[in-house]
Amino acid sequence: MNTREEWTRFATSIEAPSAMWLNGQWFNGDGSERHHVLSPHDDTVVTSVPLATHADVDRAVEGARAAFLDGRWARISARERGAVLQRWAELVYEHRDELAALITLEMGKPIQMARDIELRAVENTFRWYGELADKLYDESPRGLIDAVALVSREPVGVVAAITPWNFPLTLSSWKIAPALLAGNSMVIKPATQSPLSLLRLAQLGSAAGLPDGVLQVVTGSGGQAGAALARHNGVDCLTFTGSPDVGKQLLIYAGESNAKPVHLELGGKSPQLVFADAPDLAVAARTVAWAITFNAGQMCTAGARLLVEETIADQFVAEVVSEIKRCTVGDPFDPDTHIGPVASRAHRADVLEHARTAHTEGATLAHGSLQERAGSGAYLDPIVFTDVQAEHRLFLEEVFGPILAVTRFTDDADAVRLANATPFGLGAGVWTSNLTRAHRLTREIDAGLVWVNCYEEGDLSVPFGGRKLSGHSVDKSIHALDKFTSTKSTWIHL
Repeated sequence: MNTREEWTRFATSIEAPSAMWLNGQWFNGDGSERHHVLSPHDDTVVTSVPLATHADVDRAVEGARAAFLDGRWARISARERGAVLQRWAELVYEHRDELAALITLEMGKPIQMARDIELRAVENTFRWYGELADKLYDESPRGLIDAVALVSREPVGVVAAITPWNFPLTLSSWKIAPALLAGNSMVIKPATQSPLSLLRLAQLGSAAGLPDGVLQVVTGSGGQAGAALARHNGVDCLTFTGSPDVGKQLLIYAGESNAKPVHLELGGKSPQLVFADAPDLAVAARTVAWAITFNAGQMCTAGARLLVEETIADQFVAEVVSEIKRCTVGDPFDPDTHIGPVASRAHRADVLEHARTAHTEGATLAHGSLQERAGSGAYLDPIVFTDVQAEHRLFLEEVFGPILAVTRFTDDADAVRLANATPFGLGAGVWTSNLTRAHRLTREIDAGLVWVNCYEEGDLSVPFGGRKLSGHSVDKSIHALDKFTSTKSTWIHL
């Protein structure tokens, strides 16, 4: 499909999921309340899904526990589990158009980005962990004379995951693949706004050979279904990607129940530090523009703060604005669209409120508008503010939308001070040709991810995670397995 009309016809032909996925089949829940999934493109109802009750969550956790205890998944060989993940990757590839269309319908991501970026990431994730399955080793310490010690990793049991709406399949797959590879069973609650693609992904998992009950998907609100999962004594570990406020609350819920470990990947206010000696300022400008407009700025790693050396600030900011103006805002089913709507009208109002506050606090509006777009849908043009100060809310707080805050720095020390002057510590970019500066700044910047002369690059072999208010633990890489396994030490006297 190559045109907006073809994609729109295809999307309307899809039968969107409208039930939860429990024990290998569709389940409408014990309650009568349902949630309408709205398209942020035109405000239409795509479908409705159940609002899971406490009883529904109990059913999902109990099913996952039964699947774990009888060994239908945990006690098969790692190679067999890996083979299922690899078959799952093949099904993701075969159904990539359908899955991409569901993502576009539920959260407005431009269709080409949904298919060619998000679905490729999902496929690669299942494939990578599937290939890793039989290449993991336990340990046996050397040097013991009259004993043998074994240090082994075992699945924790039932993993609960609560995932966000901005990358509904990518961020879910980063949790599902390693958790299942380790031998766990899993209950996952997608964001209220975007459950459809994940429900279909779970169904494809069953088609790939995942036994019934090993992956359960409950739909509903965070306040009810999410809280019930976090408080559930039958859940052995909780992993969450989302806002800091919700993450903090989940820690409380875990403490109120069985003190389950909670692994958090929270927000960010990532800086890009651009020095006058950047190897290619034109590439830097294009990348800065991309990093705040991709996915309508709805990324925890969005390059939301531009810290630019004052000697080049005026020229560089003008080039960034010029690049942003080239981005097309429009129908997400149009393959030529760069920026679709934000997730909802309510979210747009929140983003614009941040922009108006920045203007009130004295930042200079260099591009964009503080008014809502007319017409249907949750569309929002990118916004750029200059003269943003370190005490401004726009400098300190995550917006989760296409607003770039520009601040000037004088020297290396000033740049590092500004980079670290927020509660967050997820990502950062450094643009310089000075190798010594690059090495020194990557050590001094307090973030879990630092890119040099690029941004948002990576591989499944490299961990993804932050520090400070951006959370702890990591997704991706072999290190993601640490969240989903427990260490056991065995001492054998000889």
